[in-house]
Amino acid sequence: MPAVVISNGNAPDLGGKITYYVIICAVVAATSGLMFGYEIGISGGVTSMDDFLLKFFPAVYTKKHNAKENNYCKYNNQFLQLFTSSLYLAALVASFVASGTCYNYGRKLTLQMASLLFLVGVALNASAMNLTKLILGRILLGIGVGFANQAALFLSEMAPVNYHGALNIIFQLNVPIGILCANIINYFVANIHPHGWRIALGLAGIPATLLFVGSLLIIETPTSLIERQKLTEGMNTLKKIRGLDNTTAKYEELVLASEMAQQVQHPYRNLMKRKSRPQLVIAIVMQVFQQFTGINAIMFYAPVLFQTVGFKSDVSLMSSAIVGTINVLSTVVFVVMVDKVDRRVLLLEACVQIFITQVSIHAILTIDLKDIGVQPKSVALYVVVCVCLYVMSFAWSWGPLGWLIPSETFPLETRTVGYSFAVSSNMLFSFLIAQVFLSMLCTMRADVFFFFADWVVVMCLFVIFFLPETRNIPIDEMTDRVWKQHWFWKRFMDDEDDI
Repeated sequence: MPAVVISNGNAPDLGGKITYYVIICAVVAATSGLMFGYEIGISGGVTSMDDFLLKFFPAVYTKKHNAKENNYCKYNNQFLQLFTSSLYLAALVASFVASGTCYNYGRKLTLQMASLLFLVGVALNASAMNLTKLILGRILLGIGVGFANQAALFLSEMAPVNYHGALNIIFQLNVPIGILCANIINYFVANIHPHGWRIALGLAGIPATLLFVGSLLIIETPTSLIERQKLTEGMNTLKKIRGLDNTTAKYEELVLASEMAQQVQHPYRNLMKRKSRPQLVIAIVMQVFQQFTGINAIMFYAPVLFQTVGFKSDVSLMSSAIVGTINVLSTVVFVVMVDKVDRRVLLLEACVQIFITQVSIHAILTIDLKDIGVQPKSVALYVVVCVCLYVMSFAWSWGPLGWLIPSETFPLETRTVGYSFAVSSNMLFSFLIAQVFLSMLCTMRADVFFFFADWVVVMCLFVIFFLPETRNIPIDEMTDRVWKQHWFWKRFMDDEDDI
């Protein structure tokens, strides 16, 4: 069966009214972002805890406490990096399976499956007695993340056009909140010996439980009901989420769109057509660029990085919590600005700020961080300030927009599979960064930050020349108002082949 997501209800006749049902669905679905964020934040703190290292990575523990060991290489271990990265490799594969589940069984069931997979993964991690069980738990968590990321499409189908950006970004707001919660928990459990790390990993079950319970309360999207031929339920749900009695025009539009979607026998083949190339390229490139800002190198390994530059364990965990707080506050700023400021403006401003901070970190470490010995605390302090400024700019730009822009650009016949490519691209490069960053830090030293700064220049040029503005443009009007008007992408809109 084809995997297609229909319009999110942007037609003018429905206005921009926010109802109780929309709010509940948005909050519950966005809880999946809380799960995702918690796992991003928890791994770095756990991998810096001595009890965890003694249990699973004794060689790393020995290097960490060896005064003659190279500061840049103390945590360089492929299996330690696999503990973090395996989640994202599993999420990559799961994202494709999840798109089919969304189409055949609905968005609600997909979110329920995500929470259950996540709970099993949490149980395995918290009770792990060997590395194999630990990695297996991370893989199940990754499968859960792959399913949970479909929540962005759920929100797209629920949101009125006037609030499309703000409601979709609730998912992204929950990601930094999850990271912050993980940072705070890591700080408080680090001194609970010898099982503080088990508590940190086990508490990931709280957001998963919230998602499961919440998913029992939400309603399915009208799009999902109609495409599965539950027409009466689709009509009633449409009335509920818009708070209007007269939704006949929109209902008929969704039914027609569903009938057209049923004729799409090869959605992946359609995605490869010339007219789908602009959306596909931008969706993938946005995810690649998001990762090559270096954000997950910071989020995955912040405590490790801060210990590398001279902080002790407890101070490094506190510094990570400060960075997490900046991340949350800056994401709140984005929620306020998302439907008021052009996407391109936010991205370009962030490129400048990220470039300056990455180059500054490179300069500080090159001048002050020696390979061996204890470093001055001022060096670590400067690095923390630069990281905070960096995370601030990322949180109101490339972080949330990396997810929002792909979710609002694909036409109905390729929407689900197209977004799956975006999610899988994000997971692929998250996996790569998680798996190689500590090795890059060991090999390249401070130059690793200049590597990321170089990519920021490329990102800036891409936004200037190839990324069209999509703010306040209904999803179903994107082709005529955006792609056919763009100086470069309009040449791909002359494909008249039947879908």
